[in-house]
Amino acid sequence: MKKVNEAQESLRTLGRRLHDARLDRDDTMAIFAERLGVSERTVRAMEQGLPTVQIGTWLQALWILDELQSLIGYGDRVDVQRSREPVGRSGGGVGRAAGDLHVPPG
Repeated sequence: MKKVNEAQESLRTLGRRLHDARLDRDDTMAIFAERLGVSERTVRAMEQGLPTVQIGTWLQALWILDELQSLIGYGDRVDVQRSREPVGRSGGGVGRAAGDLHVPPG
């Protein structure tokens, strides 16, 4: 499996931000882990930016720290556009509309 450097750096940056936000709230790692419902080991992995933590755990942590919107980053600029073309297997079958994420410029 080929690792993507940009994704790894983004996780490390997110981990540093999580660490700083936790400390700003004067939460110990043990207290934050308890609030999040995970082990201290998981919080440590998050703060180190390891790619082993489930996305749901990240979202819950950011929600607890009131930082969820900062992860999204696009706020209300993100539009979901629905394609009218069905998505299905080659050879026919019933398809469903594809949701394409579209971020308008500026």
